[in-house]
Amino acid sequence: THLLDPFRPLPVKGGERPLVVQVVSLDWKWLFIYPEQGVATVNELVVPVDRAVRFDITSSNMMNTFYVPTLAGMIYSMPGMRSQLHAIANKPVESEGYSANYSGAGFSHMRFRFVAMDESGFGQWVNQARGSTRALDLAAYRELLQPSERVPVTHFSGVDADLFRRTVERCVEPGTTCMSEWMDHQHDSADLMSAGEPGVTAP
Repeated sequence: THLLDPFRPLPVKGGERPLVVQVVSLDWKWLFIYPEQGVATVNELVVPVDRAVRFDITSSNMMNTFYVPTLAGMIYSMPGMRSQLHAIANKPVESEGYSANYSGAGFSHMRFRFVAMDESGFGQWVNQARGSTRALDLAAYRELLQPSERVPVTHFSGVDADLFRRTVERCVEPGTTCMSEWMDHQHDSADLMSAGEPGVTAP
């Protein structure tokens, strides 16, 4: 049971680093961000065969379940939290992933294309995604947040490097405070109160 812990990193060959994929469940589609490659996709997940993958998983709104039957088990995606899954594709495959947790009207079509291919093919796919004219900045992400169904595969290049963290910390909307900033503020206020700072009183 401990060996199958989804948070447990898989052994890697020759010190090779796992591929990092950030997963965000949206209403009703899936966003996959490849931070090291600088690309992102909607409803398409591509990984190289025989390379460990670390999935960092969250949700924009509703709780969902990230599930690719030909890759690994189900892991919940939850708003305001980061879950994790380590997996590896041992052979080329083209199949489908989906949400296994009911999340509203568009749930039935919340599916995505999954492809595992050799390293060379993966490199070509990344280059193809980099050729996209769409950039995934905060404005484009806020458009993706709008509920939609049967969304076709979409590629993005020029991904905002802080997008996943802001999604987890619930601060993608203008004027909202990230959870870490709010906690830092609370911590500073507590320090001032414990130090007896003049003019600072407990609520």
